[in-house]
Amino acid sequence: MPNLNEHPLILKYIANNSFGDLIGMEFFIHSAGVVKYTIEIQEKHLATVNAAHGGLIAALMDAVLGVGALSHTCNFDKVVSTVDMNISFLNPVKLGDKLIAESSLLKAGSRIVFMEALIYNQEGLIVSKGAGTFNAYPKEKAGY
Repeated sequence: MPNLNEHPLILKYIANNSFGDLIGMEFFIHSAGVVKYTIEIQEKHLATVNAAHGGLIAALMDAVLGVGALSHTCNFDKVVSTVDMNISFLNPVKLGDKLIAESSLLKAGSRIVFMEALIYNQEGLIVSKGAGTFNAYPKEKAGY
């Protein structure tokens, strides 16, 4: 099976994802629909003296769900856009936490992809759970 981390559409996504670089997220694709993201919480991520901004956690959730969906659709020369996402914040995220986000594919049709994910800290404590629905469309519409 080919390495999805080296798929041309994934490499183009990486090259064009300035937002992921800005906040310091990194990912690895284990298999189609199964992705692991990591980020270490720094001062620039905080909303209070020691707690991360919920928007950062939501961005991480959207990223792990979206790249999970993309890792499935790229095999069909399609990219994805988020149609719907829900997130539950279960525990606070603190300065210095090392977060791990993992996604899994629930169901995929020719146009719609359903994903779910968990985000947990270095101690294994789940800090957030979420799900997303993604629209799969031809890569050309995204400029690829």
